[in-house]
Amino acid sequence: MSKCQRVVKVIGSPVLFFLYFPGLLLYYDILFHVFTVGGILQFSTLFVLLFSFAYGGLLYLLATLFSNKTVTTVLTALWSVIPAVIYLVEYFVYRQFKVFYDVNTVTGGASDALGGFGADAISLVFSFDGIFKIFLFFLPIILFFLLRKTLNLAATGKLRIVGAVSAALCYGLSVALILTSSVYGPVFSKEYNFTSAVKHFGLITAIGLDVKQGAGEGSGDFEIAPPPPTDSETVPETPTGEEEKVYGLHQMDLNLQGGSGSIAKLNEYVSSLTPAAENPYTGLFAGKNLIFITAEAFTAEVIDPVLTPTLYRLATKGIQFTDYYQPDIAGTTGGEYQNLFGLLPAHGGMSFKETADHYNYMTIGSQLNRLGYYGKTFHNNSYTFYSRHLTHVNLGYSDGFMGYGNGMEAYVKNTWPQSDADMMAGTLPTFIDKQPFNVYYMSVSGHSNYDRMGNYMTYKHWDRVKHLPYSDIVKGYLAANLDLEDALTQTLAMLEEKGIADDTVICISADHFPYGLDEDGKLGAMPNLSELFGYPVTTTMERDHSRLILWSGCLEKMEPIVVDSPTSSLDILPTLSNLFGTEYDSRLFVGRDVFSDAPALVFNDAYDWISEYGTYYAGRGEFVPKEGVTVPEGHVEQMKTQVRNKIQYGRLVLETDYFRYLFEK
Repeated sequence: MSKCQRVVKVIGSPVLFFLYFPGLLLYYDILFHVFTVGGILQFSTLFVLLFSFAYGGLLYLLATLFSNKTVTTVLTALWSVIPAVIYLVEYFVYRQFKVFYDVNTVTGGASDALGGFGADAISLVFSFDGIFKIFLFFLPIILFFLLRKTLNLAATGKLRIVGAVSAALCYGLSVALILTSSVYGPVFSKEYNFTSAVKHFGLITAIGLDVKQGAGEGSGDFEIAPPPPTDSETVPETPTGEEEKVYGLHQMDLNLQGGSGSIAKLNEYVSSLTPAAENPYTGLFAGKNLIFITAEAFTAEVIDPVLTPTLYRLATKGIQFTDYYQPDIAGTTGGEYQNLFGLLPAHGGMSFKETADHYNYMTIGSQLNRLGYYGKTFHNNSYTFYSRHLTHVNLGYSDGFMGYGNGMEAYVKNTWPQSDADMMAGTLPTFIDKQPFNVYYMSVSGHSNYDRMGNYMTYKHWDRVKHLPYSDIVKGYLAANLDLEDALTQTLAMLEEKGIADDTVICISADHFPYGLDEDGKLGAMPNLSELFGYPVTTTMERDHSRLILWSGCLEKMEPIVVDSPTSSLDILPTLSNLFGTEYDSRLFVGRDVFSDAPALVFNDAYDWISEYGTYYAGRGEFVPKEGVTVPEGHVEQMKTQVRNKIQYGRLVLETDYFRYLFEK
């Protein structure tokens, strides 16, 4: 038999068509993995291989439901194109935002992303690289159509049985191997998160787990564990020199006995927690005004004594947070959710949207509104973007929400991005005499991309950064952030002119790291972010480090207050609540008042965490202690349990509208 005849025989074998779907899915996942997170030579590649054969066997059965060759061809094309489109959508989302978007985030934010970043998306898809990636994902389908007349598409009964059995066996074997692993097992079950699932099990499996997670709302129990020992050294000394006194507890008279299902689980969990104590800083800002800003793509490296003197003043003469993190989950809307609700966005990009009809009793807007504050929220981009016209009117601010399209157009021009300086200059006079006031800004000037042709803020401020020793894209990023600097400069000037700087608090946190600096989102392959940070970015914690600014004019007259313990955006709400002296129950927050006796704990949705004793990397099941510290016995398991409980608590609070149950009556 000639070589040509042997090739024809192989192509004409029904076994080759049987192997087409497993090979197709494996090919898709290898491409996707290489193009997003890097190489695939690791133990979890075995799971991807087994799942590919499991799903491939199922697709083979679906494609060969009918004996007609034309119908089989059409079904084969369908079951080939659908996965290709799924992989490509997720790939381009990752390229744009540098994180994997789960099902909720893709479906909940798709129209917003296309409307707001349509030009960027089109440019990405129709670039040479984008077209090449599309070609690679459709290459197997092209080959199938070229060879379809040669392929034997007839499915024998024996092959269909083999397909069903192999699918079941491969799936069962993969799950069994996963669940027996101390590293991969938790990701598949009690520590599920979409990003880790994609990395370890492949995109299709991750989507399946995500759908299952959504369908199982309210499932899962808390793991009640004794709290870790407190450390009195974490509480700063009394700032006023007053005598030592006994402090009360941040605890309310809550009815935690009733309820059923998830409400009963929440009540039991909250009851098991120890409330944090008041401290010397409780009420330090009582009665003062609050300007709270979520700053688009802001990070610590923007702050410079020469380039951004106002930001430098706020950061160094306010409360100094030297080890602060803003976990990047679901992009801007996820960052806002963390800042305002003090919870991780359990439903990705849908989390904030789901609060539109919730009883948001514990936001700082609601807390200060109950104390008689005037309140309003502002945004200088479209007022309907991410459904803010529905969500931001329900945050507890007395005078609602203004964005571009329902009032902000009177103050800012329709550039991209819009000006933070113009927004704050225009709106500040509308509330500065309505004291005490409590306002919230979602900024946009720091948004990518950062070239002078595509970013008006970069173009506007380029002359102020062109001399800096950075690449053009990093200089462009810094230039875009200068509009926030200018906004704050004029804000401080007006506060001081009115004589109320000492009676006003400014709080600034990012929404996420500046993902627009790099085309690639692979950790270890983000040269521009690494250039800005001054070190290679190889972990999510390194990527998500940032700076919290918490300033008031009154603080400049005091000794510096330094918070050097690990702190995150989840700690903002309880810290503000304590400083403003509001009535709250510390057990209802997953974060901590940083001045309390509660231990420091920073964590993300991948179940990585940082305590005062070290860092735990869930993806590899490794705890790295800080140099020179003695780690208490059982600390790692104790923190792992706490993180699982806190993430579960945030999920159930969102799904049940828990604060309505506790407080509406």
